[in-house]
Amino acid sequence: MTKWTAVVLAGSRPGRDEFAEQFGTDLKALIPVGGEPMVRRPVQALLAAEDIGDVVVLSQSPERIAEVLPHDPRIKLRKSEATIATTILDLCFDPEMRWPLLITTADHALLDVETVDEFCAYAEGDISIGVVERERLSDRFPVAQRTWLKFRGGAYTGANLFALGSPKAAAAVELWRSVESERKKGWRVVSIVGPFVLLGSLTRLLSIDQALRHVGRKLGLSITAVQLSDPVAGIDVDKRADHMLAEAILAGKA
Repeated sequence: MTKWTAVVLAGSRPGRDEFAEQFGTDLKALIPVGGEPMVRRPVQALLAAEDIGDVVVLSQSPERIAEVLPHDPRIKLRKSEATIATTILDLCFDPEMRWPLLITTADHALLDVETVDEFCAYAEGDISIGVVERERLSDRFPVAQRTWLKFRGGAYTGANLFALGSPKAAAAVELWRSVESERKKGWRVVSIVGPFVLLGSLTRLLSIDQALRHVGRKLGLSITAVQLSDPVAGIDVDKRADHMLAEAILAGKA
């Protein structure tokens, strides 16, 4: 069976990170969640998943990240670029990279083995995107604040899980790079792929699968959504409210 190469993005955006500073560090990936640096949590989940081979962790400060990770020969530390899209493009063009790739982030502090296994089982084609449906998440965690993209049949938030089947996926990463600075503006993310998809989203005439098929045809790729069953998969630790929610979930109090 082909093993996935997992990639954990543990880099920092330019400038001060006020969120990290609230916890006495300058690196978001080192913020403690559940009593340990949060980057350690998704890495441990990936190492425990049957379908994962090597785990590549990327950061502008790889030596500092290495200090808090498990001692496992499958972990590879690499220096990341200034932006997520540029960093992933470097992976796409690396002739030594083992495909397929599963990409996640250091702030996916609640990632568990079951979610990794589910995502790997259903990811297919050139690109798969992990999502969580709004009702599923809101019913369990009504205080969770997410960015929602609305389509026919439901609204979805990203689960910080992406599957890249081959270097062909670089075409989609290039598209992402053009909108990366506005990733929190759902309408902008949709509109960049064309007016047809924007209209379909605004009027909810398109399902998420139809929208992704349209984008895929434009790029010459097959793109699918993987709707994850555990709503926790839609929660990352990107701000103080997220941190409080994650701590409550881990303590069984959410």
